[in-house]
Amino acid sequence: MTVCTLCPRNCGIDRAVRTGFCGMGETPRVARAALHFWEEPCISGVRGSGTVFFSGCTLGCVYCQNFPISHEGQGKDISVGRLADIFRMLEDQGAHNINLVTGTPFIPAILDALSAYRPGIPIVWNSGGYEKIETLRMLKGAIDIYLPDCKHVSPRIAKLCAGVADYFEVSSAAIEEMCRQTGLPQYDENGMMQKGTIVRHLILPGCTGDSCRMLDFIAERLPKGTPVSLMRQYTPVPWCQVKGLERRITDQEYARVLAHFDMLGLTGYTQEKESAESSYTPPFDLTGV
Repeated sequence: MTVCTLCPRNCGIDRAVRTGFCGMGETPRVARAALHFWEEPCISGVRGSGTVFFSGCTLGCVYCQNFPISHEGQGKDISVGRLADIFRMLEDQGAHNINLVTGTPFIPAILDALSAYRPGIPIVWNSGGYEKIETLRMLKGAIDIYLPDCKHVSPRIAKLCAGVADYFEVSSAAIEEMCRQTGLPQYDENGMMQKGTIVRHLILPGCTGDSCRMLDFIAERLPKGTPVSLMRQYTPVPWCQVKGLERRITDQEYARVLAHFDMLGLTGYTQEKESAESSYTPPFDLTGV
């Protein structure tokens, strides 16, 4: 029996027999594989990022925009060979990169697929940031760009919102490992990232103090020049019952965090107010699967 210890939850179960916290078995489950245009400009570019949305998740974020696949497990089980074919298909469609979203439960299968067909474009690891260093080292050399969330510092907020009190302890170490693996960002002549780590932070209503503490961590512990994507796109969802998260952030809240971002000398990407009015969530209708 092979037990699963891929994520920090260390379920230690045989996923060929039953599922762990992620809700997934060993076979990759994918909900969508298509060009995606709503990532950072150096990832989406003009042709789109070849994004593969995997089902299941190692977190339990109450505000998750991808709830149907992260919490409910919607998607289709596919073979390693089909996953390799999807990489080729997205590359043929002109994708700037192959963008693997929440793939942690399926790392062995993903690595097998990349061995079967390695695209000639960068491979992006897009995750919630809650990763084990040992697992990330399995990805070393296979992943060109890391695109982690850096969600919460406060254990109380992390437990309430993401379901894990140790989120910051685990994710901060994981993101430092990601930066060690990729080094500082490298771009092609068109400004498209070829290698590097971009750290994302979503500002939540009522949590600007936690956001500023997260920016302090980035400024103090990550290599100078690591790009930060400061997101104001938080949108309330009907399945979230946490008091205070039923509204968008205010202009004043965003201004406070942005001022701290500027004071620390951080660089990267910020968002306009209209971002919170737009849908960044595609339909999980098995397109491309």
